[in-house]
Amino acid sequence: MDEGHVRRVESGSFFFHQGEAAEWMYILCSGRVKLVQLTPEGEQVVVNYFGPGQGLGIIVALNDADYPLSAEAVESCEVVGWHRDEMKRLMLDHPQLALNGMKMMGSRFTRLQDRFRDISTKRVEQRIARTLLRLVRQFGKRVEKGVLIDVPLTRQDIAEMTGTNLYNVSRILSKWEQEGWIVSQRKRVILCKAHELVVLAEDLTADPFSGLDEVSE
Repeated sequence: MDEGHVRRVESGSFFFHQGEAAEWMYILCSGRVKLVQLTPEGEQVVVNYFGPGQGLGIIVALNDADYPLSAEAVESCEVVGWHRDEMKRLMLDHPQLALNGMKMMGSRFTRLQDRFRDISTKRVEQRIARTLLRLVRQFGKRVEKGVLIDVPLTRQDIAEMTGTNLYNVSRILSKWEQEGWIVSQRKRVILCKAHELVVLAEDLTADPFSGLDEVSE
């Protein structure tokens, strides 16, 4: 954390906005952050959620770059930040730091490619199942009824992350809740039967919702 600047960001505030000159990189120490992007049509898309230990704004490693998305605190957050000039100096002094940054960017690019492939090739219920399982791996917390996705998560957020609409998400989550697979609370989802979602996400058996036709988006 040498030369880092500690900063607190309250829920609902932004670390940076899409299109701004990338000047700061942060490591999240506590809290949750939602990454969002505006499409050319002006629609907001939720790209991902980050938790403690993850980096924000690593694009500062590139010269004259702009932030490709916005980062919003969905909980009170504490971060350690470095200005772009500090980061460049640190990377020159510590080449492993630069290598780690490149690996991080490569890993995130690969995950984005996977999501775009899912949107192109997977059924909507598979995409939703895969997204919930990914979020459980990131933010899962065991509770009495199962595993809680411990991050504020609306149905609209899920729709944006999976390339579908609110109607489809509400319809499918309601079906899963009736089946006892999940419990959907206000901005929280609990996975009660994660195995069923894994089977669906990986298409290990016939689609249990083959009678549910996805509405046009």
